[in-house]
Amino acid sequence: MITTIGLLEFNSISQGIKVADIMKKAADIDLILAQPTCPGKYTILISGKVGAVKSSVESGVAAGDPFVVDHLVIPRIHKQILSAINGTTEIKKINAVGVLEYFGIASAIIGADAAAKAAQVDLIQVRLGTGLGGKAYVSFTGDVSAVEQSLKAGANTGKDSGMLFNKVMISSPDKEVFATLL
Repeated sequence: MITTIGLLEFNSISQGIKVADIMKKAADIDLILAQPTCPGKYTILISGKVGAVKSSVESGVAAGDPFVVDHLVIPRIHKQILSAINGTTEIKKINAVGVLEYFGIASAIIGADAAAKAAQVDLIQVRLGTGLGGKAYVSFTGDVSAVEQSLKAGANTGKDSGMLFNKVMISSPDKEVFATLL
């Protein structure tokens, strides 16, 4: 089971590609995502054991300078995060919906982790930058009180850094609107 993820975001696509190779060779990690994102950035997402992920991210930051925009390591990541990033979640029940919108990819992952850990919600999707002008968003569903708790927890992670753009709750979403989130 994946418990630690690491992320690097670059403002240079070519440097990001080079660093993905360096990071993969630096430690025993799994490459989850390595792709261009909007606007002209490159994102690398890795997973593995804590020490390996930290080592790989450190190597990536050193090799990517001065093109590194953001980076993070999250140990003990919530089990729903990767399936929400990959768009492979299975939501069976229409319930209240919460959406957290961030100015950055790393902030969205941190917010998604906090939201998922705060209350009994199901992550629908963690959308990372592609086609969003560099923004990212997190959507989740659950009972109204759980969605409220998760919105608060996810929003708090982005308030201090100024990376939270907006948060909304829909207590009883229309079936067709809900389907657009899946």
